[in-house]
Amino acid sequence: MVPAQERLPRARGYIEQGQYFVVHAPRQTGKTTALAAMARELTASGRYAALHFSCENAEPAGEDYGQAELLVLEAIRQSAESAGLPDELAPPASWPDAVPGARLQRGLTQWVRGCPRPLVLFFDEIDALRGESLRSVLRQLRNGFTVSRGGFPHAVVLCGLRDVRDYKAASGGDPGRLGTSSPFNIKVASLRLGDFTEAEVAELYGQHTTETGQDFTVDALERAFGFTQGQPWLVNALAREVVEEMGVPSDTPITAEHMEEAKERLILARATHLDSLAARLGEDRVRRVIQPVIAGELLLPTDTYDDDLGYVRDLGLVAPDAPVRVANPIYQEVIVRVLGNNTEGQVVAAPSSFRLPDGRIDMDKLLCSFAEFWRENGEILATASTYPEAAAQLVMMAYLHRIVNGAGFIDREYGVGRRRVDLLIRQPYTAADGSRAVQREALELKVWRQGRTDPLAEGLAQLDDYLDRMELSTGTLVVFDTRPQAAPVHERTAFSQQTTPSGRTVTLLRA
Repeated sequence: MVPAQERLPRARGYIEQGQYFVVHAPRQTGKTTALAAMARELTASGRYAALHFSCENAEPAGEDYGQAELLVLEAIRQSAESAGLPDELAPPASWPDAVPGARLQRGLTQWVRGCPRPLVLFFDEIDALRGESLRSVLRQLRNGFTVSRGGFPHAVVLCGLRDVRDYKAASGGDPGRLGTSSPFNIKVASLRLGDFTEAEVAELYGQHTTETGQDFTVDALERAFGFTQGQPWLVNALAREVVEEMGVPSDTPITAEHMEEAKERLILARATHLDSLAARLGEDRVRRVIQPVIAGELLLPTDTYDDDLGYVRDLGLVAPDAPVRVANPIYQEVIVRVLGNNTEGQVVAAPSSFRLPDGRIDMDKLLCSFAEFWRENGEILATASTYPEAAAQLVMMAYLHRIVNGAGFIDREYGVGRRRVDLLIRQPYTAADGSRAVQREALELKVWRQGRTDPLAEGLAQLDDYLDRMELSTGTLVVFDTRPQAAPVHERTAFSQQTTPSGRTVTLLRA
C-alpha cells in the first residue's frame, strides 16, 4: 500500500493543530485503509489516543437521531475493542445518561476527561447518516468544539463520499434541512483523497517486485496507469487479475499485453465496484452529466449544474478537474457497455464472419452490416434509450463491440463540446511474414441535430485531425441525422466517398 501520510500529507499537520476537518473521496479509493492506518500511527506515537470507526451501522436509524447516537457510540466502543486501545485510553465502560440529541457530546466529553492523551477521532462513512440523525451528530460536534473546547476531542476527521458542503443531500436534498448555517462550520479544510499518481502506481507495483522478484515492464506500468488513471481499486484489481487470476508465473515479467487482457477481463467480469458505479447511470443527475459527455456535447449550465457535476465527480465517474470527462478508460468502457447492453443483445451476426483469414476485420463488410442493422433496428433502439441524446452513438458502439470483442479492442475519445466521438479499432493479426501486427481503423461519429447545419464539413476536418494523430491515411465518418424532418431511415442510410481538407479519401456513412 501507499503510506497514509503520503496520500494525505496535510492531515497530520491539521491534527497536531487540533483542527476539525473533512476527508472525502469516491468509493474504493482507500479512504478507510488510509485513515485506519493513520489512527494506528497516531496512537503508536505515544502522543495521542486515536480511533477510526464507521458510522455505517447507524444508517438504519434514519431520522431517529436518538437511536443513531446510540449506534454511533456503540460503533466507537466496538472499534476501540477491535483496535486494542489500552484500558487507560479506551472509552468509558458505560456512556453517561443524556437526552436524545446530547448523548454523543456528553459521551465524548466524559471520554476526554478520563483519557490521559489528546483524543483524535475519525468518523468514517459519516454520510451514511441521514436527515435529523446527521444534523444532530454534526451539531453536537460543533457545540463541543465551540463551548467546551478544552474538554472535547482534540481533533475530529469526518470522512465520506462527499464534502460536508454537500451533506444537504444526505438530509433529504433540501439545503434548509441543515439550517441556515452549516452544522459543521468549524471545519478548517476539506481534503480530497486523490487517485494514485503514475509514480505511486510504479511504487505500489514495485513492492510486488521486491517481494516476489516479478517485474513489470515500463510499457506495462504505463498501460496500467493509462487504463486506470490511478484509481486505487482499479490499480490493485488490474495487478491482481494478472498475478492471481491469469496466473502469470512469478518468473515471467508482466507486459503491456498482460495488462490489456486483464483490463478486458475486469470489464467483462463487472466486479462489485464496477457494477455499483454502473447502477448510478439511471439517476437523473448522473444522466445530465454523462449523456452530453458521451455525445460530445457541451454541458449547458442549469439550476442543478454545479450540484450534478459535483455529485458525479464525488462518485468518481468523471475526473476531478477540467475538462469534464469520464474518469478513466475502464469506467468509460463499462459505461458504454452497460448503456449499449440492450443493443448488443439484438446483434445476431457472428463476429467470426467478419474476420479475414489472417485475423484482420473486414471493415467494408462490418460497415455494410451495421448500415443494414441501423435501417432495421436503429431508430427503435435509439427511441427506447434512457440516454436519447447519445443513443445513436451508443447503438453503433455496441454493435462494433459485439463484433470486435474478444479478438480486438476499441479505444474511445469523446470530444466534449466538439460534438464528436472518435473510435479506434485495434485488431491484432498475423502478417504475411508470420510476424504479429495490428490493424488500426479510425471512425468518427457525428449527429445532425434539430436546428443545426449539416455537420459534414466539420466532421471531415475533425476526422482529418484524428487521422493525423493516429498516423492513418484513411478512415470513416458516420453522420446520424436525428432531425424530425429527415428522410426515413431506410432512404437516408447510404455510403459515399468524401475528400477531407488535407486530401484524404474517406468513407462517409449517412444514417
